[in-house]
Amino acid sequence: MSKEITPIVVIAYNRPKSLSRILKSISQAKYNTEDIPLIISIDYSDKNKDVLQIANDFNWSYGEKIINYNPKNLGLRKHVLQCGDIALKYGSVILLEDDLYVSPNFYQFTEQSLAFCNDKANIGGISLYNHKYNVHKGVNFNPIEDGYDNWYFQFASSWGQAWTKEQWINFREWYETKGILKAKDSIPDNVTSWSEKSWLKYFIVFLIEKNKYFLYPKIALSTNFSDTGTHAEYDSTSYQVPLLVAKDKKYNFSTIKESTGVYNSFYENINISKYLNIAETDLTVNLNDYKINTKTKFLLTTRQLNFKIISSFGRSLKPIEMNIINKIEGNEIFLYNLDETAINKFTDNKVKEIYYNLKIISFENVKTLFFAQIKTKIFKYFSK
Repeated sequence: MSKEITPIVVIAYNRPKSLSRILKSISQAKYNTEDIPLIISIDYSDKNKDVLQIANDFNWSYGEKIINYNPKNLGLRKHVLQCGDIALKYGSVILLEDDLYVSPNFYQFTEQSLAFCNDKANIGGISLYNHKYNVHKGVNFNPIEDGYDNWYFQFASSWGQAWTKEQWINFREWYETKGILKAKDSIPDNVTSWSEKSWLKYFIVFLIEKNKYFLYPKIALSTNFSDTGTHAEYDSTSYQVPLLVAKDKKYNFSTIKESTGVYNSFYENINISKYLNIAETDLTVNLNDYKINTKTKFLLTTRQLNFKIISSFGRSLKPIEMNIINKIEGNEIFLYNLDETAINKFTDNKVKEIYYNLKIISFENVKTLFFAQIKTKIFKYFSK
């Protein structure tokens, strides 16, 4: 039986410049075969004939080029779900929205990661993108470096992703049972509050409810231009990440059990409890200060609260959980026993926290950003 070939699906709508850019990056990548289907799926608009023309004119040298032009507008969520269904035909699929840019190694990474996770039920999908930013808190983020080429995140990717047929079927069967998502303590508010145009929030909740994770690369195979579109009011470089430029690489993947870098949907490392010798069910980890309700006996947080302090740690090493793992002395991270109240005296360390998250920011840059923010707020106020 011949090996199934994973198709590349590019999702487009009304951004001709974006489509040209991603198609160029795809054409420059490394492939070991010339029978890879490239499917360009374009959602209908009465103003995107130039997008269709770019798709028609593009020369694909590594297999069949297929253009799907939807006869009516689906909207982003239905369009992505329709494209994900392509995995049912081919056995797997790579999805790339048009404002992305891919590494020369993206297809090789995807092939290796798909093969690795094929028999692992706790992996719900594969990301080509690598998050460097905590979208809940607006601060920098990096997973623990444990020597492997991957880490795990209970947060689906929309900026370059792949699924096996089985992974996609599992999600689709769950999705068909869901209506409008409701807020829950186990789900970040930032996720459930997203627009109903978002397919991503459904996949994130699926991962949470089914205790599955996305496999993420340590070095990104896709990056995001955040061009103006359905979910972006203006172009931004905020989500650009370093992109692997190698054309050949043999990846060393960890299983979830082997990995030290496993994070829940709140960007919290799930392995912290074992370093504190506390049962996972008795501990809430809230190092990012984003969880609202705590129903466990113990709480690990940077918040200053009037409960009995069991242990305290400094906040110097990065990522933040390394301070707990290495027992760094200090009074910036606290392990509380919530069953016992206490009067605690703290010193304000907000400035140090800002520098911890931003590293260095000059006075001139502070001044420039301050006036830019004021200008933006005034413009939005008078535009209402």
